[in-house]
Amino acid sequence: MMQLDFTIKNLGKRKIKSPLKISNFTSDDKRLLFNTYFDNYLSVTDVNALPLSVELAGPRDRIFFDPKKTKAAVVTCGGLCPGINDVIRSITSTFFFNYGVNTILGVRYGLRGLNPRFGHEVLKLTPETVKDITSIGGSILSTSRGPQNIGTMINYLVNSKIDILFCIGGDGTIRAAEIIAREINKRKLKIAIVCIPKTIDNDLSLIQKSFGFDTAIEKAADAIKSAHVESKGMLNGIGLIKIMGRDSGHIAAHAALAQSDANFVLIPEVPFDLEGPKGFLKELHRRMQSRGHAVILTAEGAGQNLLRGKNAGVERDASGNIRLMDIGLFLKNAIEDYFKRHKLEINLKYIEPSYLIRSVPANASDGIYCNMLGQYAVHAGMAGKTDILVALMKDEYVHLPLGAVASNRKIEPQGDIWRSVLQATGQPASMKQ
Repeated sequence: MMQLDFTIKNLGKRKIKSPLKISNFTSDDKRLLFNTYFDNYLSVTDVNALPLSVELAGPRDRIFFDPKKTKAAVVTCGGLCPGINDVIRSITSTFFFNYGVNTILGVRYGLRGLNPRFGHEVLKLTPETVKDITSIGGSILSTSRGPQNIGTMINYLVNSKIDILFCIGGDGTIRAAEIIAREINKRKLKIAIVCIPKTIDNDLSLIQKSFGFDTAIEKAADAIKSAHVESKGMLNGIGLIKIMGRDSGHIAAHAALAQSDANFVLIPEVPFDLEGPKGFLKELHRRMQSRGHAVILTAEGAGQNLLRGKNAGVERDASGNIRLMDIGLFLKNAIEDYFKRHKLEINLKYIEPSYLIRSVPANASDGIYCNMLGQYAVHAGMAGKTDILVALMKDEYVHLPLGAVASNRKIEPQGDIWRSVLQATGQPASMKQ
């Protein structure tokens, strides 16, 4: 039997009556069962040997911070993603109109903005500042990658008299926020650290989905539709699309299901060979002989083993992520070379829409999700919750300890999603020798 601890840290006793004019406040005792199926609900327990459960997010009837004195800050880190501005607007509006907090600072250029050495001025967030930002992509605060000195950042928060820091970011941001919260606790400071998960790849464990994911699927599906038109419009046409997905193929798999014109989906979780009777190129050859056109969708992290030698070193970016080699151009060249060797004329169109997808505004589904995340994050911060992430789990908004979340959520090759992709594409379950 496995034991996990989802205990949520609080800065102290909540003594202030909430200013919210509602009747349905959320109690700390209201919790969501981690396992929902009866046959395994006791397979994971908490420290008291009870079925594991998670604290529900929501407004508390008593809050920790006095709205008249509270000062908050928002920082956005890592790569761009649809919906960041929606979260910023939701946080700002919830503070102003629901809690009466009117001092909210937007930290510029990610964690660099918490280091005075860089001299980035903060942006004061008001309803007027944020009223139109959901119609544009990106982040009005801008972003950056890479760490900063923890002590320097905490000193900045103390000197700026910030009570609550909201961090919008992915796995690297969450790890940094966890360290900041730990050091704040050591110093016995009353500063809340609340994270909103942002990873377009949808690869964070435990949470149901990341914001921006629905928009990414929608735009990736548009690319598949275009590639299909291109491939059918030429003799022996092939549409090759490379999209996001460093370590997981969630976008590729779901986009293929949303627009069922892809014939091959290549993802990091399912290795494949290029050559040989069962390899990808031979399967593509069979497809071209039988149908005369094909659409290939590859995640950026697929087939990295084919590009690197066994002893090749790896480079990392400022966030510590391994720099990927370009599977898109590699496949383009390999496909063209293969059919040239087999004396078959093809017309290949290569499409790489990743940065177009990342920079667009959120669609309606993500807009709703981002608005809810922002509201729940503010409720958590005002209640003095800290070292937490606000997320969706089993259609409920919950609080998760930062240490419980990691970027290790993968497509299961034997699971329902991949089985559905195989049925939609018609590709073999394995393209390995």
